[in-house]
Amino acid sequence: MMEVRGRALKSIQKFVRKEFGQEGFDRWLDTIPVEAYTVYSLSIDVNEWFPLKKLLVEPTANIAQLFYKWDLKEASWEMGRFSADFGLKGPFRLIFKVGPTKFLLHKSLEVLPMYYRPSAMQVAEYREGYVKLHITQFPEIDKTTEYRICGWMQRAMEINGCKNVEIEITKSLTTFDPYTEFRMTWDTV
Repeated sequence: MMEVRGRALKSIQKFVRKEFGQEGFDRWLDTIPVEAYTVYSLSIDVNEWFPLKKLLVEPTANIAQLFYKWDLKEASWEMGRFSADFGLKGPFRLIFKVGPTKFLLHKSLEVLPMYYRPSAMQVAEYREGYVKLHITQFPEIDKTTEYRICGWMQRAMEINGCKNVEIEITKSLTTFDPYTEFRMTWDTV
């Protein structure tokens, strides 16, 4: 069973409150299953592991339904961007902000398993302004999580100083490709 770290769930909790207020947060809580309600209505332990589908994928679908006219891609992408801002604070933000882009990409490979287990990602191709990343291990991956990862990577690259960051998913484990492939381009400053 795939698991997600509490830090990702905490970012969802904060995202909904920030973007849609307490009233929106309460509306959202009313739409999610009891198990998810129990977690999201309390203080979330950022180091605990939770079932991915029940506590990230399904609640994200409810957010897409309530606030994004069922646009799962936009909802997931925005939550990924927020998660990067939420998670990359203090020394982490400094590492991502001042390190060279190639270093940032290699650090990102370490971040994925810190949030999702089991998971693995690798750099398949790199040149300045272009990278192909492959998620090679991620049982139970879904589009929600892929879009969330895209949003996180896009925002992390922006924090690093990259401009016009574009990401597309060109292969996907969800369609039985051997890996999920992200092709990312950016302008350097």
